[in-house]
Amino acid sequence: MLTSRNGLVVAIVSVALAAFPTAAAQEAHTHGGGQVGEVHFVTSCKPAVQARFDHAVALLHSFDYTVAEGAFKEVAQADPACAMAWWGAAMTHFHPLWPTPLPPGERATARQQIEQAQQLVAAGGATKPATSERQFIAAIGLIFQDDSTAPYAARLNQYEQAMAVIAAGNPQDVETQVFYALALVANASPSDKTHAKQKKAADILEPLYAKYPQHPGMAHYLIHAYDNAELAQRGLPMARVYAKIAPAVPHAQHMPSHIFTRLGMWEDSIASNSAAREAAQLAGDTGEELHAMDYLVYAYLQAGRDADAARVVAELKAMPQLNMGEFKIAYAATAMPIRCIVERGEWARAAAVTEPSVAPPQVKAIAVWAQGLGTARREQRGDVAKQVAELQRLEEQLRSAGNAYWATQTRILKREVMAWAALAQNQPARAAELMREAADEEDALEKLPVTPGPVIPAREQLGQMLLAQQQWDLAAREFQKALVNSPRRRGAIDGAAEAAKRLRATNSAN
Repeated sequence: MLTSRNGLVVAIVSVALAAFPTAAAQEAHTHGGGQVGEVHFVTSCKPAVQARFDHAVALLHSFDYTVAEGAFKEVAQADPACAMAWWGAAMTHFHPLWPTPLPPGERATARQQIEQAQQLVAAGGATKPATSERQFIAAIGLIFQDDSTAPYAARLNQYEQAMAVIAAGNPQDVETQVFYALALVANASPSDKTHAKQKKAADILEPLYAKYPQHPGMAHYLIHAYDNAELAQRGLPMARVYAKIAPAVPHAQHMPSHIFTRLGMWEDSIASNSAAREAAQLAGDTGEELHAMDYLVYAYLQAGRDADAARVVAELKAMPQLNMGEFKIAYAATAMPIRCIVERGEWARAAAVTEPSVAPPQVKAIAVWAQGLGTARREQRGDVAKQVAELQRLEEQLRSAGNAYWATQTRILKREVMAWAALAQNQPARAAELMREAADEEDALEKLPVTPGPVIPAREQLGQMLLAQQQWDLAAREFQKALVNSPRRRGAIDGAAEAAKRLRATNSAN
């Protein structure tokens, strides 16, 4: 069925799916007048709500969570016995590739929706296929258990295992396989540089996508699976098509830029995020708009379009009443201006960066890092003890909260500040040692999807530091390593060129 955002049927498009008999037809849907892709998820709900349910699942696959929740609730209203409608509503609160934990109010809402689904199952609301529907509902229930039951990381691991059981029991069901692949990507360790789970997810999704090229989830999750230096080139075909599959969804417009960023394709990233920002504005999605703006600033800076980057930051400052307690908003709003300042070496401005009063600790850490970096690198090289102590406090706060990934990222920022301070204090060996530790630790972890990358990669900073120490050959090596991890970054390209120039001059003099 081709449906509009309010669920009205405006046309019928049927597609035969011989290879997967449980998914008799994929459904093409629209959102606000535009396409969101083709999905068909067989449930025991009334046939009259099938098109609406498929429409909601299509939105869910593109992380259009607010609109998807409304669509699932419409299904529940039209078919009060449809347990899977409440499963879908709960799923919109599970942001598998975005940071956790959820705000308490949102978690409570998700629990209520899961309980509603469970009550319907117990009352016989799910009859065909009862087993898989019960399994889907039980699986998402694991995510929203209380933290005292198990830490989030443990619950995510349980969720992946539960989805593996469902996938094994339903090998011919398309949506079961797609949601299992998403669970694999969501639970992939940032420290696993073999990308084992990403590759396993891709092995599931690639043959499916060949059969269902208009499925939004397959294209979306393949991009996430490929969002690393090893696999990025494989993701380019998906980056070229996903926005066309779901052009009405802001996140679908943005996602191709994850691959473009990995490959240093700055003009493509600019086009992708410009479209995503416009779509987010039309949808009233501030978080997605800021997310696109952060990637846009990053790409503008790497393309040498500093004035365009500054314009986006000026537009950010004109946006009223940003919810800085929400990680996605706080991260982008904090990182964007700091990217412009630090990438351009405006150290006095960096030292004067104001720490957001209300923001998650890992966001505050970026501002404190900028202060410390500016203080250490500006002409009047000041004491960074305050910034180092604050970064240490934030690191400990994150680690105590069980957020090991961001605790490690904060420790990397702390070492970078300490390294530049050591260089300012005429301790070049200590400075290089600290920065190399930061670079090695950063390289050992994958970035999370919320960011296009560190403001300045530690490896690139190491190259800059070695340039300052006139170690031209060592600097050249570090810049080349930095470019392997982050192709076509402007700072690394300029640094490598400078190191090469200095080496030639030294060799000529000798």
